[in-house]
Amino acid sequence: MALNLLLVWLINALALLALPYLVPSVQVDSFTTALIAALLLGFVNSLIRPLIVLLTLPVTVLTLGLFIFVINGLLFWFVASFVKGFSVAGFWSAFFGAIVYALISWAASALVFGRPRVVVVRHDEFRR
Repeated sequence: MALNLLLVWLINALALLALPYLVPSVQVDSFTTALIAALLLGFVNSLIRPLIVLLTLPVTVLTLGLFIFVINGLLFWFVASFVKGFSVAGFWSAFFGAIVYALISWAASALVFGRPRVVVVRHDEFRR
């Protein structure tokens, strides 16, 4: 389990390193910067994002879920403001950078870990 967590962290850091090639207004200076930013993005997405999603639920419902992209972009921009060597030019750069980052990370994780397996367990009741 810990190895999988480290592997996902590495995949996310590599996705951040690939991001400037696809979204030029996002810059990552080094692999160390990418590791720090990926770690901070993970913490923000697991700790702060659920609270913000809950607080903005009415807006998210009104926009049929599209406001989640705005939240992701704002959090991406927020992390870039704290990590030295990781810069985002503005909101729209963060918006599209967050989308491309998620797609790269998802594709790389799918290549490394394969398709997710779904296990169905049936419990038949005993017949009398």
